[in-house]
Amino acid sequence: MEYLTLGRTGLNVSVAGLGCGGASRLGQGYGESHAHSVGIVKAAMDLGINFIDTAAVYGTEPIVGEAVAGRREDIVISTKLPIVPPGASALGQDLISGEDLAVSLEKSLTRLGSDYVDILHLHGVVPAQYEYCLRELVPVLQRFRDQGKIRFLGLTERFIYDPQHAMLNRALEDDVWDVVMTGFNLINQSARQRVFIPAGEKSVGALIMFAVRRALSNPEALQAMLGELVNEGLVDPNAFAADDPLGFLRTLGGAETVVDGAYRFCRHEARTGVVLTGTGSADHLRENVASITSPALAPDCVIRLEQLFGAIDSVSCN
Repeated sequence: MEYLTLGRTGLNVSVAGLGCGGASRLGQGYGESHAHSVGIVKAAMDLGINFIDTAAVYGTEPIVGEAVAGRREDIVISTKLPIVPPGASALGQDLISGEDLAVSLEKSLTRLGSDYVDILHLHGVVPAQYEYCLRELVPVLQRFRDQGKIRFLGLTERFIYDPQHAMLNRALEDDVWDVVMTGFNLINQSARQRVFIPAGEKSVGALIMFAVRRALSNPEALQAMLGELVNEGLVDPNAFAADDPLGFLRTLGGAETVVDGAYRFCRHEARTGVVLTGTGSADHLRENVASITSPALAPDCVIRLEQLFGAIDSVSCN
């Protein structure tokens, strides 16, 4: 495992982070047992992963808490609190109060079995919600930090609805965030300019989600998405093979699979960020970590990816 310093936090973290959400939610999304999911977290730690990302809405905080018991001081825990009340639209203006946020934090700490969280994020903020979060919720986060209940302030975007990163690009104008979580993958590379550069200028740590989602792990979904991009005039259909559009990741880039190439692209593009990987299988986790810690794709392959998809900012690949 390789490690890096996460921006101005000074935290020494693994380049691969265990994501406890997504479709799998450590196997909970597929009906696996609590013990099975605890085992995945422990397998991650055995691989050298010391960065674990969860959230209140994932239902995996208790799993993380049980798995890290006895090793808490060696692990960086990142969790996220929702900014909308239960049942409210995730994109709406019905947002929680500072008092509600405080209650949510205490519940997360209980589920995690810890008296502090290393990074606490406001979860899935869209552009229209940001100013409220800055005005009403950030002071509460700062109070938590002063009390020692959190160490660093984080913010995550809702990438599916904001693939242009409008919210994070605005948020990085404010010098309050220590860590941000952004969507980034080999098809939507727009975070390079809109998130990584401004974050780097302020030494804000970056967490990379959506490195691999459905369109990069399912050939039929990839074909469908590329077909839509072709119809919209955003990609040239003659620039890739119709039956194997990303086959050049193997033939030119040196990747074993599309998934392998996708993880390697993200890891070496965002050299100062943590690439999150989620799974319900320990074997699958080992494969993903092997990809994240593998060498970069061949330079000509990276150039081709930028030529093909460098202007795309309308999809998340979910």
